[in-house]
Amino acid sequence: MSRVLLKLSGESFADPDSNFGIQPETIDRIAKEITEASQKGVQVGVVVGGGNFFRGVQESAKNMAQANADYMGMLATVINAVALKDALDKNGIQTRVQSAITMTAVAEPYIRLRAIRHLEKGRVVIFAAGTGNPYFTTDTAASLRAAEIDANLMLKSTRVDGVYDEDPEKNNNAEKYDEISYKEVVSSKLKVMDLTAITLCEENEMPIRVFDGTIPGNIYNALTGESIGTLIK
Repeated sequence: MSRVLLKLSGESFADPDSNFGIQPETIDRIAKEITEASQKGVQVGVVVGGGNFFRGVQESAKNMAQANADYMGMLATVINAVALKDALDKNGIQTRVQSAITMTAVAEPYIRLRAIRHLEKGRVVIFAAGTGNPYFTTDTAASLRAAEIDANLMLKSTRVDGVYDEDPEKNNNAEKYDEISYKEVVSSKLKVMDLTAITLCEENEMPIRVFDGTIPGNIYNALTGESIGTLIK
């Protein structure tokens, strides 16, 4: 396993009590685990969400055109990408932020071959602004980037330790899958990722590992190939 795409939700950076903003201790831990995996030779691409900022303004955005609200969400991901880059820089890891929306003062434009070259040189590449298009989630962006950079595996960091047959936060008797197929995820309507993201992964034979990224050490373990959480293949 040499090249991995890690999907981090915006909420994974936030204060756990409010799910808003960026908690320095949390982003430093995430950066440290990515750094350790990168130093072990794992090529790491990261797609970040923006929920820790955008969820806080959704009430204001609910009467907006969907496209405008989606662009606001994309800009929130850029804030998180720059924050993660700063934390990685402090660990001495060369990092590049590539944005699907052109903003050359803070990020490179997304160019597939340039991203691959950065990865080959041992740099961590953070992909911001989703796909650059409204109506697509950051899960879909992660699936797309994973396929484009020829990743061996896509990792989805969540606050749950895998995929369950029911919501484990609502049903204590929910059963966890160690492994499940793309088709089972779709047919059982399991809310792991949106349908477009799952379909992209299936068509490109991109395995997905879903795991709890809030537990210290789990991001490093997942990046270095440990069988934690649930594998979708």
